[in-house]
Amino acid sequence: IVRWGAVALTLLLAGLGWGAQAQDRPGPLGFPAPDRPVAGIISPEYSNEQTRDGHGEAERVLNRLGISPGHRVADIGAGLGYYTVRVARRLGPGATIYATDVKAEYLDQLRARLAREGIAGVRVVLGLPRDPRLPAASVDVAILSHMYHEIENPYEFLYRLQPALAPGARVGIIDMDRPTQRHGTPPALLRCELAALGYRQLDFALLAPADGYLAVFTPPETLPPAGAIKPCRQ
Repeated sequence: IVRWGAVALTLLLAGLGWGAQAQDRPGPLGFPAPDRPVAGIISPEYSNEQTRDGHGEAERVLNRLGISPGHRVADIGAGLGYYTVRVARRLGPGATIYATDVKAEYLDQLRARLAREGIAGVRVVLGLPRDPRLPAASVDVAILSHMYHEIENPYEFLYRLQPALAPGARVGIIDMDRPTQRHGTPPALLRCELAALGYRQLDFALLAPADGYLAVFTPPETLPPAGAIKPCRQ
């Protein structure tokens, strides 16, 4: 209740024009900074949806992740909702779906789209750059599509994501195999950064012809102390 109250207050302030992006709370945990560039957020979309559907991207990703009715899904960095709407159509009415982003203006556009397309029940959350702000044990599958390279501090973000993941949860990360400053993440770097917190890779698939890769991880039951996390080099 406290967490959702904080989200509601943040959304209210954003709606009043008091900032398009929420600010992270300060913390004494001492997470290391990533030892590589972090890309800036430049667009709510990776590519146009018609092109992505022409490649069969979402269908392949959702099938590979095994998303089916009963799963609770979070689209983290949802932007304009490419995965949000496709997950909602697959799971049907009554599904538990979270759509999070750090840009209030993107979420405003997503809400309008959901209303326009008659999709109800998606829980839209204004996240923080280092915290998706999801309820504890609320997610069975988290999707991070073409945004991992934009996360301000991936170690802190993954640390704060872990409590939201239910036992047996999976984290699917879609990205391009190129340097982070070019809006991608080399797979070896991705594996290293997640392994630094104890996330274990379960699956890896290329999304040919042009949509990068899908890497699937399972979270650790216990997180390491923040000060023990060693940053990876690109």
